[in-house]
Amino acid sequence: MTQLPEKKKFKMFDAVLASVCVVMTIEASAPAAKMGNSQFFWWGILILTFFLPYGLISAELGTAYQGQGGIYEWVKKAYGPRWGSRVACYYWFNFPVWVSSIVLLFTEILCSAFHLNIGTGGLVGIELLLIWLVTLLSCFRVSDSKWILNLAAVFKAVMMLFLGGLGFYIAFHKGVANPFTLQSFLPSFDSQGLSYVIVILFDLVGFEVITTYTDDMERPDSQLPLAIKLGGALIIFFYVLAAFGISVAIPVNELSASTGVIESFRILLHRTDGILIGLIAVMFLYALFANLISWSLGVNYVLKSAAQDHSLPGFLAAESKKNKMPVGAAAANGIISSAIVVLGAFMPDSDVFWQFFAMNMIVLMMSYVMMFPAFLKLRKIDPSRPRPFRVKGGMLKLKLMAYLPMCLIILSIVFTVLPLNLSSEELNGKIPLMIGSGLVIAISEWISYQSTKTEEIVK
Repeated sequence: MTQLPEKKKFKMFDAVLASVCVVMTIEASAPAAKMGNSQFFWWGILILTFFLPYGLISAELGTAYQGQGGIYEWVKKAYGPRWGSRVACYYWFNFPVWVSSIVLLFTEILCSAFHLNIGTGGLVGIELLLIWLVTLLSCFRVSDSKWILNLAAVFKAVMMLFLGGLGFYIAFHKGVANPFTLQSFLPSFDSQGLSYVIVILFDLVGFEVITTYTDDMERPDSQLPLAIKLGGALIIFFYVLAAFGISVAIPVNELSASTGVIESFRILLHRTDGILIGLIAVMFLYALFANLISWSLGVNYVLKSAAQDHSLPGFLAAESKKNKMPVGAAAANGIISSAIVVLGAFMPDSDVFWQFFAMNMIVLMMSYVMMFPAFLKLRKIDPSRPRPFRVKGGMLKLKLMAYLPMCLIILSIVFTVLPLNLSSEELNGKIPLMIGSGLVIAISEWISYQSTKTEEIVK
């Protein structure tokens, strides 16, 4: 474990708020709400079958294998360098695409909330500035940037509480935009309903990012599990509140995946602008910005560790001589994100945010598939390793906790990528995702082969 030149400053309170900041992505609340009221069914099922096992497994692995390798290190130790390299590639490739989708959303919300008319060149300039500001800040330790994450977690909580509270008030006094009938809460197994299941899974991941912060924690053995438990409870509460508020405000067929949250506030407050709407927009924009920083810190740590093990290209291993931060990974992600943003400016006029966001979700979820069997494998091949937090239960329970989330991830990817009917809308939406996913897998296999063929990594 890297020794810091000064006393660690990441306290319990910071760890809980960081888990809320990382996992709770308010920008994904609107895409999930496009499922209609059946989203509440899926929220309940996936919290029980995915979120709880995933959180507990992350807590055990994060305390047993402390350091900055995170999910890459767990899979590598269980299944060897080639599988570790694949996971690191997927984890890497999703990130610049996600950054691009978020900065596109940032400028869209900025212009919509404040009625700005900015040309394409100006929008790209703002997006590039945001990318490189995040890149710069990700070169500092999380303990130095904790106030950014803490404030973002507070802003997210305030917005979701307000959105949910407004939803309850309007529902009781003026009615709801989507009928709350028993039929409406039943799951939809059509193409649209199943395609959005991955959004809820995406909303529930991120705890492995917190495990990469253990070098900055005062007492990671106790802080990490408690942060995951407390943060998880808060995250579930806030997500359900926000989902209800959006469902009360906007009919599903009119809901935008990108601006749905801000539009919900406008409808519930019966105003299109003003100080309150402006304040909500500022908090929303700040939350987007902080989320980029929190994930950037975790992803860059993983990339640096993988590159140092020769599981990724060597330039990603470059680190700052002053604080050992992964500057090579940060710069690479900044360059790739910038290229995608510039490319996005020339794409046809459509929902570019959703196109990038959908691709990022698919690639990110691919990186989690092997995490769950790795948990079981490490229990078997490394039984003597100290586990400050240990998931309780017999082997049957542990297998169920591991394989059920893994199967849910695989099924969600299939539903999102493969056309479930032959309509032109379905084919036009999913064929690009199929091609993109295939390219990611092909490139990852090439990088994995090239990076691991000449050197044997000691498990």
